[in-house]
Amino acid sequence: MARRVEIPVAYLAGLAQGFALVTVPAASDLLTSPRGYAFTGVEYGALFVPMVAAAIAASAAGGVLALRWGLKRLFLIGVLLDVLAMALVALSAAFIGQHVPSYATLIVGMLALGGGFGSTLAALNSLAPGFFPDHAESALTALHTLLGTGTALAPLFVSAASGRGWWWIPALVAAVLFLLAIAGSTQSLHIEEPKPSLPAGGPFAFLRGLSRRLWAFLAVVALYGISETLCGNWAILYLHGERGLSARMAGLALAAFWAMVTLGRLAIAVASVWLPPRWIYRALPLLLLVSFLVVPLARTPAAAIAAFGFAGLACSAFLPLSVSFTEEQFPRLAELMAGELMAAYMIGYGIASFAVGPLVDSGAMRLASIYSGASVVAAVMIVMSFFLTRGART
Repeated sequence: MARRVEIPVAYLAGLAQGFALVTVPAASDLLTSPRGYAFTGVEYGALFVPMVAAAIAASAAGGVLALRWGLKRLFLIGVLLDVLAMALVALSAAFIGQHVPSYATLIVGMLALGGGFGSTLAALNSLAPGFFPDHAESALTALHTLLGTGTALAPLFVSAASGRGWWWIPALVAAVLFLLAIAGSTQSLHIEEPKPSLPAGGPFAFLRGLSRRLWAFLAVVALYGISETLCGNWAILYLHGERGLSARMAGLALAAFWAMVTLGRLAIAVASVWLPPRWIYRALPLLLLVSFLVVPLARTPAAAIAAFGFAGLACSAFLPLSVSFTEEQFPRLAELMAGELMAAYMIGYGIASFAVGPLVDSGAMRLASIYSGASVVAAVMIVMSFFLTRGART
């Protein structure tokens, strides 16, 4: 009976976490508009620095914290940090036109969001397969599908709001997350599964002994983080600012990106029954390279939606497959490496979030050129994907 409550709480938390993660990027036009928060490109990119730092710390420590605190405490701390983050994002709308208080409020909110994202996801990635041990991969696919659904919904909601009136969106997410925290506090949120002991010599001592292949997995996931974030965080500013599309159409293109990330994961999960996953893994960076060459050519709403939707398909299953191949090749480090891979992803997220702003604001590069240049990142991922899946069983 308890599972009837625990499972919906965990999976709805995944949906809300995805929505929370994309709420601020989806409002990028409002954040940089002179009629909105009036942040510069550098200031907008810098908003994600505290989030990334906190997410890296929480993701990297997630496995160790789960061993010390238990999954329930880790989950509740993460969700409550998300509540604080969304409440502060909503509060920032009261300071539109007041640069310092609005920016300071958002900075603290993004710091909390990073900690919440890293902690909540670390707990959910263990809880979901623990709820359904005989169907662990399907359980994780369902979790990340709901996470992706939240990321796809956020741009649609935010694009429908404007000015100070947008505060109700993060406020609603905060309220939903708070209710989930209350519901979760009444449940055990525990899985009966043997846990590894903490590594000798400190929680991260095992990193010193990682093989080159494991470091390569971390590196390719970081490159993936750069690629995904270029689309997820900068699409609206590119399409609205450089291509002159309306903010609503730009929001639809961003929603198409996240929707195809989600639908692509489902489609590839089905396709992997007939196609070897290693070939899917090798094909996705090739599709990503093509998408980075196509995105700069998008000049109409239909072309923009199609281009970013294609980019979403190219991104879709690369991160889950990276986790899967790592666990297959290094089963003894599976639980700890899941957190480290998420930390690597957040490093890439941080690079793409912060580095782009100074390039655009200084006039050194336009976003169209940055997307074209990102094809080099995709090319490196192609080479690495062949190396990392050489000799894979699947």
